[in-house]
Amino acid sequence: MGGVDVDPAWPSIALTVNGRRHEVSVPADRRLAGLLRDDLGLTGTKLGCEVGVCGTCTVLVDGLPTSSCLTLAVQVDGASVLTVEGLAAFPELAELGRAFVEEGGFQCGFCTSGQLVAIAGLMLEQRLSSMTSEAVTEHLHGNLCRCTGYYGIQRAIDRARR
Repeated sequence: MGGVDVDPAWPSIALTVNGRRHEVSVPADRRLAGLLRDDLGLTGTKLGCEVGVCGTCTVLVDGLPTSSCLTLAVQVDGASVLTVEGLAAFPELAELGRAFVEEGGFQCGFCTSGQLVAIAGLMLEQRLSSMTSEAVTEHLHGNLCRCTGYYGIQRAIDRARR
């Protein structure tokens, strides 16, 4: 674990992150993003607005896209969390990463992890291929990008759907 002092009065939680089980004691007000980044060293999850608007911090909690900046760590006790680092374990997602690179789906890269995780959730549920482009856009409504204008992201998603 990284930079957090452990207080015996803190709640203890158990969760699975990217297939690996963790048992940690955390302050009751500790956000999931802080647990992932600071305590577990998984810095792929970025913090943008920190108020749940931008989607940069998106992770999957039990398969559902979740703003880790708003979610308390104690709320994921017993849950399974998938971060951008965990996507590599799924060969079926390799094309998504390649498509983002080759189609210009990112520029600065800051929002990319949240975008990838949100789309990966659909792919893992095998819902992406049956969705219209408009439905995919609506699904990503909470994942903002200030650099790309979304065209590269949409091209990457369309390519990964094939």
